[in-house]
Amino acid sequence: MSLRIGAYEITTVIANRFRLDGGAMFGNVPKVLWNREQPADESNRIQLAARCLLLRGEGRIALVDTGCGTKLSEKEREIFVVDHTEDSLLTNLAAHGVQPEDVTDVIITHLHFDHAGGGTTRQSDGTVGPTFPNATYHVQRSNLATAREPNPRERASYLADDFEPVAEAGNLLMVKGNVQLLPGVYAFVSHGHTTAMQSVEVRGKDANEPSLFYPADLMPTDSHLKVPYTMGYDLHAAWILEEKQRFLEKIRPEKDFVVFEHAPKVGAVTIREGRKYHEIAEHVDL
Repeated sequence: MSLRIGAYEITTVIANRFRLDGGAMFGNVPKVLWNREQPADESNRIQLAARCLLLRGEGRIALVDTGCGTKLSEKEREIFVVDHTEDSLLTNLAAHGVQPEDVTDVIITHLHFDHAGGGTTRQSDGTVGPTFPNATYHVQRSNLATAREPNPRERASYLADDFEPVAEAGNLLMVKGNVQLLPGVYAFVSHGHTTAMQSVEVRGKDANEPSLFYPADLMPTDSHLKVPYTMGYDLHAAWILEEKQRFLEKIRPEKDFVVFEHAPKVGAVTIREGRKYHEIAEHVDL
């Protein structure tokens, strides 16, 4: 199924499945609470998806985020339980009739490996190049600077092979702030998770039409719709609380759609205000 938002036909494409530590994914939230919604395995890891957006319209075929990719070492794949057996980026794009050469734009919310890793591919000769050779890759300038000189806490998440080959190929477009990325597609920049992460909004043609929001790691799963549910991975917990609240204020209850990038089962949803926090109003298979 797909949604028509503004000029775009939108669907989701799962690049891979993987697992991360549940405690890290939910920070200060007690396990007895989050484990009800996102049950952990014997190693305390929860199932996650790398759920990308595919946008077709305005003469473009655009992809928002690219998953973990195929360049991780065997040890890294084992640690994160990266699984391409049922879902892989290029296979699922092909199922929608899209080949790598067809993609015109790649919007990277931030350059952590689970969002940017699929944007480059290791070739048979060992070199790494853009997976989508004809695409412009849209990256926030400050996030690129952070990726090139990461702090110790994020050093393992920013991998040069995920973005430097794109820069070397001349495919990288640096943007700054809350800008229009494509016709009808806008960035909402936040700094609580990492420096200059850009969540994405695809706007309807007018106020009567719904928009679609892709908050990335501002709200990585449907469980994180609750404002106090933040990640141990977030750099600034107090900031992200404010940023989540501001982002939620942009979303019109029971009208606009939200796609949670790492939710293992949830496609798109509408939301409404609940007794304590926002909650899901309707599920849409996307």
